[in-house]
Amino acid sequence: MSSATKSAVTNPKKDIFKQPALYAIYFILYTLCMLYIWQHIPQYINPIAFNIGPIQIAWYGIMYLVAFAVVYYFVRYRIQRDNLGISLETVQDFFPWAIVGLLLGARLGDVFIYDWSYFQNHLSQIFLPFDIHNNWQYIGIYGMSYFGGLVGLIITFVIFSFLRFGLKKRSIAKILEFSDLFAPAVPLGFTFGRLGNFANGELWGRVTNKFWGMYFPADFSGQLRHPSQLYEAFLEGILLFAVLWSIRKIKFPTGYLTALYLIGYGLARFTAEFFREPDNGWIFWQLTFGQWLSVFLFITGTSLLFRRKSSSFRLPLH
Repeated sequence: MSSATKSAVTNPKKDIFKQPALYAIYFILYTLCMLYIWQHIPQYINPIAFNIGPIQIAWYGIMYLVAFAVVYYFVRYRIQRDNLGISLETVQDFFPWAIVGLLLGARLGDVFIYDWSYFQNHLSQIFLPFDIHNNWQYIGIYGMSYFGGLVGLIITFVIFSFLRFGLKKRSIAKILEFSDLFAPAVPLGFTFGRLGNFANGELWGRVTNKFWGMYFPADFSGQLRHPSQLYEAFLEGILLFAVLWSIRKIKFPTGYLTALYLIGYGLARFTAEFFREPDNGWIFWQLTFGQWLSVFLFITGTSLLFRRKSSSFRLPLH
């Protein structure tokens, strides 16, 4: 047997790649398989990570815990590495407030803004994960609003800051400097929140004919939709984090990072809303409710940006 024959026998795959037609067929089949898997990823994901007795632990809740842990890690990193003069004790005291304020605001925001028609007849389900009218069956808690969470976080932030720093002449500057500490880290935590939405199979995008669209099991229309949760995870999360984190050491005037976060999130969310399925009844002048709120955040951030003094100053927080 010649060496060429031996090579063909021992390495039959090499012949495939020597023939363009076979290689093209192989590539097309591989691409179609990968495309099929991609489009059906949501259907392969079980929203429930595991059970503890009758209680179901969802990936959605786990992603929230990861988000809080990630934000805390990067805030602590900034305190230890960036020499901000802000004590870790202050952050540790604030974090329980932040968690309660964010979760409470996010829940109430979803209830009153998006789903009040249901919850007005199921008041107990606003905070209880049980159906008291059906033998206390465990049903979990679903529905959180980013904008509601932001309002809740701001309220608790202001209350904590005034209790901590007092109603002094420069309290606003202290509050803004404290918020500047968190601003670069928050977007990365938000990334995990959107991944939780994706794992939960909710907040999908508009119908599309693009090949990267996905089928979501709870969408009974059975149509390809934009994976808008992933768009938001990238735009409002990873991209915004990369920008703010890369400029965090620049000596901006106090409040600038907070303003840039509001502007950046407003722009990112406004863009993502073009691909996200609008909430029923929430379209005004061709813009969704989320886009109007994004405009408000953008204007607020821009106003804050231009109101701050051109000189930078930092205040020690204890």
